[in-house]
Amino acid sequence: MTMGHARKAFAAAGVVLLAAAGTACGSSSSSSGGGSGDKVAFLMPDTGSTRYELHDRPGFEKKLKELCSSCSPLYNNADGSADKQAQQFNSALAQGAKVIVLDPVDSAAAVSLVNAAHAKGAKVVAYDRPIPKAKVDFYVSFDNEKIGKEIATSLVEKVKANKPPAGSGILIVNGSPTDAAAGLIKKGIHSGVDNSGVPVLAEYDTIDWKPENAQKWVAGQISRFGKKIVGVVAANDGTAGGTIAAFKAAGLNPNPPVSGNDATIAGLQLIIAGDQYNTISKPSEIVGGAAAEVSDKLLKGSKPSSSGDLFGSPTNLYDPTLVTAQNLKAEIVDKKISTAKELCTSEYAQACKKSGIS
Repeated sequence: MTMGHARKAFAAAGVVLLAAAGTACGSSSSSSGGGSGDKVAFLMPDTGSTRYELHDRPGFEKKLKELCSSCSPLYNNADGSADKQAQQFNSALAQGAKVIVLDPVDSAAAVSLVNAAHAKGAKVVAYDRPIPKAKVDFYVSFDNEKIGKEIATSLVEKVKANKPPAGSGILIVNGSPTDAAAGLIKKGIHSGVDNSGVPVLAEYDTIDWKPENAQKWVAGQISRFGKKIVGVVAANDGTAGGTIAAFKAAGLNPNPPVSGNDATIAGLQLIIAGDQYNTISKPSEIVGGAAAEVSDKLLKGSKPSSSGDLFGSPTNLYDPTLVTAQNLKAEIVDKKISTAKELCTSEYAQACKKSGIS
């Protein structure tokens, strides 16, 4: 499915995590969606990426309010803990949530949560990260496999253009092994790398997606391979940042091209500075709003329209957009996903001016 125009990014000021009990918020006016006062939980996995607080949550809550003014969103973030997420999920069920939108910390552990919800008659929408071993009521995400293929293909083309010497190759820094979406990204990465003619020197699955884990592993590979490393396919901007930090710490400046994903402010700034080669723009307000639309349909007892089926569940996948220095202004600044003011802080002001962003 082709992604529509990106929605304007929402202001981040004053974002506050709700308490673990899942404090409800919403209007008491008449509903155009489900029954009056219906509760819909929106459970995100971690705070390692800023996207959940700054984009996914606002996009979901804004659209839900438009569709169901009396519905109460129950928001929580698990801070990377599957146990904490299970508590938050069970709390949402205890509070009477009729639909739970779940971005799982651990896709395997989430199976029991889906079963618990269905036993109580509640619906589950898998969000961003699929739950392959459970039949959820719907799955909404950007196309993670396509993301992996696009960042890898772009990176490989850049490496080849640099005419690497014989014996050199790339590293692959995947996402968390407990995240099924990371598995899809990894599959996409290999589809872009395996038959490219560019050797893979080593590969790593980053525990919990933590940049510091990626940095530590890459530092070890730098000690092992040194300048034989001519590129790194990193699965998101956090692991890309950790990778770049490892190169800087080793005194390799400039570092070889590094891919990313999520179009975070930090990742975009690294592209502007010339340290990161690419990222993926996937405005999370889009999938957040789509999850709200699906939730509203489920509350009404109607069947949400889908574009396909994944892991046995009806699915809508949205197309990502590859971003490099060449199209960053057009795809990010001109579309108001991030502003020049946000990107062009004092550290990056000169690079922004050179690239025509400011």
